[in-house]
Amino acid sequence: MTNETWGQIREGLISRVGRNNYTTWIEPLRLSQLEGGVALFEVPTPFFGDWVQRNYGDHIRNQLLTSGALVERLEFLVGAEAPRPAATSSSERAAGARPAVAAPASQTRGRATQDDDLPGAPLDGRFTFESFVVGKPNELAHAAARRVAEGGPVTFNPLFLYGGVGLGKTHLMHAIAHELREQKPDLKVLYLSAEQFMYRFIQALRDKQVMDFKSLFRSVDVLMVDDVQFIAGKDSTQEEFFHTFNALVDQNKQIIISADRAPGEIKDLEDRIKSRLQCGLVVDLHPTDYELRLGILQQKAEFYRGQYGGLAISHGVLEFLAHRITTNVRVLEGALTRLYAFASLVGREITLELAQDCLADILRASDRKLSIEEIQRKVAEHYNIRLSDMIGPKRLRTIARPRQVAMYLSKQLTSRSLPEIGRRFGGRDHTTIMHGVRKIEELAALDSQLADDIQLLKRLLQG
Repeated sequence: MTNETWGQIREGLISRVGRNNYTTWIEPLRLSQLEGGVALFEVPTPFFGDWVQRNYGDHIRNQLLTSGALVERLEFLVGAEAPRPAATSSSERAAGARPAVAAPASQTRGRATQDDDLPGAPLDGRFTFESFVVGKPNELAHAAARRVAEGGPVTFNPLFLYGGVGLGKTHLMHAIAHELREQKPDLKVLYLSAEQFMYRFIQALRDKQVMDFKSLFRSVDVLMVDDVQFIAGKDSTQEEFFHTFNALVDQNKQIIISADRAPGEIKDLEDRIKSRLQCGLVVDLHPTDYELRLGILQQKAEFYRGQYGGLAISHGVLEFLAHRITTNVRVLEGALTRLYAFASLVGREITLELAQDCLADILRASDRKLSIEEIQRKVAEHYNIRLSDMIGPKRLRTIARPRQVAMYLSKQLTSRSLPEIGRRFGGRDHTTIMHGVRKIEELAALDSQLADDIQLLKRLLQG
C-alpha cells in the first residue's frame, strides 16, 4: 500500500472521528509497513500509540479492510526506525523502539521544532498571531501572549489565560508555541492538554517509569498546559503537577496555563496550586463584542475571497451575522464557512436573503439559546463590575446584588437547570441560585429602580 493510498484512507476517517480528533490523533500517523496481516505505524510516543489503539484502532482497521487491505491487527512503533520483517516478534519490535523521553539538550539545539522529542499535542497551523483578531475583550491577553512569545527573560510566571468556550485561549496558546519554535528554535517548548498530562502520568505510574516522566517534564524550557481545570479532583495528578510547576519555576522556566475560569474559581483544585497559579499574570478573555465579531468575520471573508475565486458578498451580510450570532466565535466562523461553500456550489452571490435561508437553523438556535455568559456580560456592563467578579467568590453587596440579578435573568431567559446555572457561576450549588432568584423576585416587588433595571436588561438581551 502506497503512502498516497494511506493518505486517502486516513482522510476517510474525518467523518468518523471528527476534524479535531483527526488533526490531533490520526493525521500524525505514518504507515510504515503492511505485511502478514499487521499494519505497522510510526507514532511520536508510546502514549500516542496507546491512545490511538484504544480509541481509534477499530475505526482504522475497518477503514483499511474496506480499502481491500487484509489487516488482522495494528501495531505502533515510536520514531522512524526501519520496520521489522513480518516474522519479527512484537516483543523484539518493542525492544527496538526509541523511548519517549526528551533527547539531551545538546541533540536538540538548533532544530526548528522539537516535535520528534517532546510528546506534546500537535499544533494547529491556523492558530497564529497573524490570524488572531484583536479587540477590546482580548487585547490584554494578546499583549501578554506576545510578550511571552518573545522568549526573553521570564517577566511573569505563570501566564494564566482564562475564559469561556470559543474566546481564543487555545488559539493564543498555539500562537505562542508557533512563535517560540520559529524565533527560538533552541528552546524546548512543550504544549499539551491537562488531560494528556494526566494520562502520561498514569501511564508512567503503571509502567514504573515515573523518573522518566519527571525527567522529561523538568527538562523543558517552556511548558504550556491547556484546560488545567481538567486535573481538579485528581489528587495524584495534582501532586505531580504541583512539583513539576515548582521545579520549572525554580529553574526560571516559563509556564503558560489556560482554563475556563480563574484559578480561585476552579472547584476541587488544591489551594496550594491555586496559590501558585495566581502568583503570575492572570488574564481573562471577555466574551466578544460586536466590533470584534465583525473583525473576525471580515478577516475570514478576506481569506475566502482567495479560496473561492473572488466570490462576491453583499454589503451588510457580515454586519448581520455579527449582530445575530453572539454566543460563540466557532459557531460564527462555521456559519460563514457554510455560507461560502453553499454559495459556491449553487453559483450565487452571497446576499442577505441567501444568508437567512442557508443559515436558518443557526440563526434560530442563536435566537432561542441566549447564553448565560451573554447575560453575565450584559449585567456586569450595566452595573460596571468585572465579569470575573460576577462568577467569583466576592460577597460585597455591590457585586453580590448584580450576581443575583444575573442568576435571576439566567433562570428567566434560558432553559438551563439550576445546577447548570450554578456551574456557570463559579461552580455554585443550585440552592444558592434558587436563593438568588427568590431574593431578586422579592426586591423587585419593592424596589422600582431594580425592577426598571431588570426590564431594561431583558430588552437588551432579547432585542
